[in-house]
Amino acid sequence: MRLAVLGAGAWGTALAITLSSRHDISLWEFDAAHFAHLKSRRISRFLPEFTLPERIEIHSAISDALGQAKLALIAVPTQGLRQTLRAMKSSRVPGVLACKGFEPGGQCLPNQVASQEFAQGISYAILSGPSFAQEVARGLPAALTFASADNEFAQAATKELHSRNLRIYSSDDVIGVAIGGAVKNVIAIAAGIADGLGLGHNARAALITRGLAEITRLGIKMGGRPETFMGLAGAGDLILTCTGDLSRNRQVGLMLAAGQPLSQILAKLGHVAEGVTTAREVYRLAGELKVEMPITRAVSRVLHENVAAKTALQELLDRDPKAEGY
Repeated sequence: MRLAVLGAGAWGTALAITLSSRHDISLWEFDAAHFAHLKSRRISRFLPEFTLPERIEIHSAISDALGQAKLALIAVPTQGLRQTLRAMKSSRVPGVLACKGFEPGGQCLPNQVASQEFAQGISYAILSGPSFAQEVARGLPAALTFASADNEFAQAATKELHSRNLRIYSSDDVIGVAIGGAVKNVIAIAAGIADGLGLGHNARAALITRGLAEITRLGIKMGGRPETFMGLAGAGDLILTCTGDLSRNRQVGLMLAAGQPLSQILAKLGHVAEGVTTAREVYRLAGELKVEMPITRAVSRVLHENVAAKTALQELLDRDPKAEGY
């Protein structure tokens, strides 16, 4: 099958590499300088350790990438998702959203953007779960959740994407999978701050657990199912992002704890850390829905209100005791 992978960042490149063992791949890159780099060297700036296999075609025009494709994996940053979906609308190719987070300024999840921008009658899904791009590109085992309201599409697409090293589990809880993939990045920043301040493994475990409670509260309020947050797209992705050294959002937290300004951190990172913009949108949404999310509030204040990491942490620790639960 011919697959289009839209976006040659770390995750898009990793998906293109691993899926090229079974499929012909058309990889689209919107940035002209990065496209030229890919075309001349067949190496992504975001995964410089890997050379693109010959089975991967590289395109600068989205229409060329989608031309013969039967399925599109959309791995652009969330802030570029709406523009990308509009550009591919005339192709009527079904899509798999491989991006996480809230659209900046709009409080829309990827699936909500898709519901507004996909052509009527065209199926789409969300692909999420614990997966570092570098490990997927190396062919190391990973398991992901494929969530779609269209069961027939989900069965056909997962059959094509599933492999020994990239195991795909299906779900119809689109909103739950989207919430898990978005909010875990915010909690990972908090975990990085705690680690950077030297608070120990006990504090990290507490943050992960209470962070999962926040994700679950918001997810259920928005219509997700509790069991989704105990699975790959919930607890699985959260644990990986909060503990793995390859986590960009955890790295943001570590550098914030060291007192580095956010602008400098993002410049040094060189990749998109979705939790930075997502924190503010989730905090706003939690207020509107009256969902208690103290960790998210603390992270948003550190990122966007110039509150010191130590101060935000102290406010969390000073909260009154309460019963455990969602």
